Amino acid sequence: MAHAHVQPVGGPILTRPFKWLLAILAVWAILLIWRFAAGIGAVSGLSDGYPWGIWIAFDVVTGTALGCGGYAIALLCYVMNRGKYHPLVRPALLTSALGYSMAAVAIIIDVGRPWFIHRIPLRVGSWNLNSALLEVALCVMAYVAVLWIELSPAFLERWKETGPNALRSFAAGILPGLEKVMPFIIALGVLLPTMHQSSLGTVMLLAGHKLHPLWNTGFVPLLFLISCVGMGYGVVVWESALSSRVFKRQRETDMLASLSGAIVITLVLFLAIRLLDALIAGKAALMFTSGGYSVLFWIENILFAIPLVMLARPAARRQFSTILRAAMLLVFVGALYRFDTYLVAYDPGPGWAYFPSPPELLITVGVIALEIALYIVIVKRYPILGGASTSAQAAH
Repeated sequence: MAHAHVQPVGGPILTRPFKWLLAILAVWAILLIWRFAAGIGAVSGLSDGYPWGIWIAFDVVTGTALGCGGYAIALLCYVMNRGKYHPLVRPALLTSALGYSMAAVAIIIDVGRPWFIHRIPLRVGSWNLNSALLEVALCVMAYVAVLWIELSPAFLERWKETGPNALRSFAAGILPGLEKVMPFIIALGVLLPTMHQSSLGTVMLLAGHKLHPLWNTGFVPLLFLISCVGMGYGVVVWESALSSRVFKRQRETDMLASLSGAIVITLVLFLAIRLLDALIAGKAALMFTSGGYSVLFWIENILFAIPLVMLARPAARRQFSTILRAAMLLVFVGALYRFDTYLVAYDPGPGWAYFPSPPELLITVGVIALEIALYIVIVKRYPILGGASTSAQAAH
């Protein structure tokens, strides 16, 4: 299906905000040199009790969920045959590709010996087939490649039109074949996140009694999967609103209003499964007697319920301001749920405490800055965003 009205945003790259991003990346590069020269312990608050910190809980577990916009839109556009959402596919794919690529960068920063990462896909004979982390690692590696392949027509189309002769010939030769295999690539792109997003929840089941019972449930893989779909939809709405404002593009308001109906379904499923599971598993008392954990549990559920109430009425879903507020809240609470599961509700025992160190936080900020910088460069130079420029419309 053709991507109608998709075109590069254009304009200069080195704007003032972009220069600020470059300054952040310069500090990030210095901290990375320090991290790899001195080791993880010198730049982080990690310990034997908390071997995973913000680099995993936020950069990977939350970051990949925020990068599920492509997965969520693919479910609607291809699996459920809702072709009207097709103009949202490329922006969602770009967000996903960058989100998952930055998660891969974060993993390289976090593991003790990153130069051995290549052994994971290559040493098949050494695989532990009972490992949830093995499945996550293989799926994420494969999904990063799949996302960039799905997005590659945007680059190939641009090279075919304006690239050097070598790139023009390459693009013209590969595009027809890529179009033929794309249905299989898309199918793989739907399968892989379904597997590894649920497995990210499975990983925390291995914590056993160290994970608080209100978060430790056999349904946590399903809850992680459902919440990532909701977060994906939320990111698509947020990205559309932000890009339309910053780059002065026409907003896809009707599609986003229709998309909010899918958000309602995911929220109903999440809340029903989580609350019914707690009641059936005999955890009703824990919901009120666990001190701060009880408060956190109800904060999460209330924050999940608020966007559900906001979008419950069809009339409310036609108001873009309501959709945007609900989407931003959904992104926040989805991140909070993941962060709590991996860090706050996890207790390794007496004597252990964790809070991210300043270099740890700055490295995370650097990962985010890199993602934003790459997004700006790509949408300005390649056909990603749909909708005509609002300034062009005004001129006509």
